[in-house]
Amino acid sequence: MLFLSEREKNDWVRYANEVITTQKSPENYTDIIRSNLKSAFYYYIATTLAAQGFHNRSDEWLNTGTLCEEDGLFSSTFLMGFLQRHRGEMIPPAVAFKDPKPFIHFSQVPFMVQSRTQLVHQFVHSLPGFDHQIRFMDIGCGDGALTVKFLTSLFQSGKIPGISEILLIDSSPAMIDLATQNVSAAFSTVTISTECAKIQDCSSSISRHFDIAMSSLAYHHMPVEDKRVHLSHLKPWINHFLLFEIDANHDTPELYSPELALSVYQVYGRIIDQVFAHDASVDLAIDCVDSFLMTELISILTQPRGVRTDYHMLRTEWNELFKATLGPEFSLRSDSTCYGDEYLTIFSMHYGREERSAR
Repeated sequence: MLFLSEREKNDWVRYANEVITTQKSPENYTDIIRSNLKSAFYYYIATTLAAQGFHNRSDEWLNTGTLCEEDGLFSSTFLMGFLQRHRGEMIPPAVAFKDPKPFIHFSQVPFMVQSRTQLVHQFVHSLPGFDHQIRFMDIGCGDGALTVKFLTSLFQSGKIPGISEILLIDSSPAMIDLATQNVSAAFSTVTISTECAKIQDCSSSISRHFDIAMSSLAYHHMPVEDKRVHLSHLKPWINHFLLFEIDANHDTPELYSPELALSVYQVYGRIIDQVFAHDASVDLAIDCVDSFLMTELISILTQPRGVRTDYHMLRTEWNELFKATLGPEFSLRSDSTCYGDEYLTIFSMHYGREERSAR
């Protein structure tokens, strides 16, 4: 992932203020922006203008950005297409996860299949063996497919003799229904419990022990100050916390900041490119992009901290959070890349408690 220097951050903010208050065009900044960041800069200006209602002016900047985008990173092009489909408005077109289909399609895109396969391998490898049937918690379980894949692999590895309970947590009723069906079909003799809620709405009510808690692309739906609170609520009741997340800078940067726009430009640009490159119908791909990925992207770029829906953090920030909140009783057991390229990294992280019962 590319980052801005402190001077570039200040310059970009100054340039944005100039553009908003004057009629300056992209040509005025062609020679003063780092060459490999020109398209990202135009995207930053365009999204800032669009979010404040200057739709006609934002089109000029997006159009210019499309002319200098690199192969595999077409964020300006994707946003132009979205705005054309939605009357030029930077408004989330859907409630993410209300309909499971867009996310399920996303989970079947090859880079996500590869990433989830890697995370299962990494978690099975880093977890200790257990001498008792385990209790497992999945925070943001989605359709339950990853729960089934992980627990099946963990059992086949010989590290667990069985499972006594699986707790599925998700705020989407449709996802909870699907997950219950899928997990029950795979583990018919196991007690399946459910919480149709966000973890921040139920963490304080958890009062029984779980050997493993896993969160896959879910714990980023709250700012770091809330992550800290609810992780502290979980800490007494878990022995291992398994995280699967996107390495991105979407938490602490404030609305309309250059660093927020640059991270969104890179991360969502790569993800959306992967979705459109997958062999699927155009309608299904567009539904996945608009009803899931663009819904998140628009929230990040138009809503302030505390209101927006997504707060992906940098990998280093996750480590700092876990060390501060779970330490010293927990220690880092693994920190591994599941997918990585120049602009996008997806990783797994495992923090475990020192247990006498583990071997």
